[in-house]
Amino acid sequence: MIKIDKKIVGYDVAKPAVAAEKPELVREGGSGGRAEVIRMHEKLERPEMLVGSTYKVKTPVSDHAMYVTINDIILNEGTEHEKRRPFEVFINSKNLDHYQWIVALTRIISAVFRKGGDVAFLVDELKAVFDPRGGYWQPGGKFMPSIIAELGYIVEKHLISIGLMGSPELDDAQKQLIAEKRAQFEEGQKQQDAFSKSEYPAGAQLCAKCSTAAVIMMDGCMTCLSCGDSKCG
Repeated sequence: MIKIDKKIVGYDVAKPAVAAEKPELVREGGSGGRAEVIRMHEKLERPEMLVGSTYKVKTPVSDHAMYVTINDIILNEGTEHEKRRPFEVFINSKNLDHYQWIVALTRIISAVFRKGGDVAFLVDELKAVFDPRGGYWQPGGKFMPSIIAELGYIVEKHLISIGLMGSPELDDAQKQLIAEKRAQFEEGQKQQDAFSKSEYPAGAQLCAKCSTAAVIMMDGCMTCLSCGDSKCG
């Protein structure tokens, strides 16, 4: 506190030194005649038009399909630093049972996209969500633990398509192991098919004489339908 001992003859209202201005784009570089590079950040305004992709999600646990649209913003367009980054996501469905969590999820994911930086962690977080009622199988034999997890796979697919994530690849040792196991399985299937496609009755045993799966029980005696060999003579 300041004590005033003299008579007040005038006054003035203190004002901020600098008024709040509109935030500018975050730029890097620009020195030495080089072009300035715009980085993704939360203050970046939405352009009038965005480029996006729409993915259809049809699950056996719902009668209606969902359509996931991810819009991207193009930074430094026309320069060597041009990059495509996700900006917002929309999920549309006729099923109103999921309306609340769909709205909440789209806002959160869009906010993370606009924040910038590494957004790939969203993929692992979404894919780790499990439905307590159980998941479902996709066509092709892939198990999906929940609808949220499938959205995580869609985000992963989109990030890979725009170059923000790399395609998951196996190392040489894993590829060799898978190739060996696949060859063993196919060889086993060939052996199984040789018996299953036989012209003899199902369940026929292998004949020790002609090596044909044609031995059946006939009149109380094991008899080969191919060569006629019988335990009863």
